[in-house]
Amino acid sequence: MTLGGWAVGGSLGITDEMLDMVATEYGRRARLRIVDWQLLVDENQSLSEEEKLQVTNQFFNQNRFVDDITHWKQSDYWATPIEFLATYGGDCEDFAIAKYITLRALDIPEEKLRITYVKALRLNQAHMVLTYYRQARAIPLVLDNLDQKILPADQRTDLQPVYSFNAEGLWLAKMRSEGQKIGTANDINMWRDLVVRLQRERGDK
Repeated sequence: MTLGGWAVGGSLGITDEMLDMVATEYGRRARLRIVDWQLLVDENQSLSEEEKLQVTNQFFNQNRFVDDITHWKQSDYWATPIEFLATYGGDCEDFAIAKYITLRALDIPEEKLRITYVKALRLNQAHMVLTYYRQARAIPLVLDNLDQKILPADQRTDLQPVYSFNAEGLWLAKMRSEGQKIGTANDINMWRDLVVRLQRERGDK
């Protein structure tokens, strides 16, 4: 299966050509960060699913939080993982998307992962996290850049869910259950734009 041309389930499919492009556009250190990302996926395939969550969450949470206006001069921009890592930062959407794509490459099934749009109640602002369901209708675990610990959703009383999605669907979100399916991720303009840029990074037409 692929996501915007990206291989999922065992590989990121990063080529020397892609690494050279990153080095040219962002510099040598950026190239090294992409190599580290590939190594993360290559070297952790044999871990348990929850161990994969831990190493992925830790890897991406080392990056800086930077709002879109400051970082991209746009009010809302969903960066690809390469853009996120190459520039060593992004906002909550970028953290969640990068973790999602990485865990798919680590062969965690699509149906267990949701990118979840929430309201961060303490901050009184929109926020995005990645949620992981051990099984259907289970209370999901929350991977968040605001909290380094991966906690069950019922322990994250500071988050109020709004909707969730993955490459296969769009749901009205409930942190304690799957929620009502209302469409596909392609109904989200920002997601469609992200997929186009993922394809472009790989040189797909």
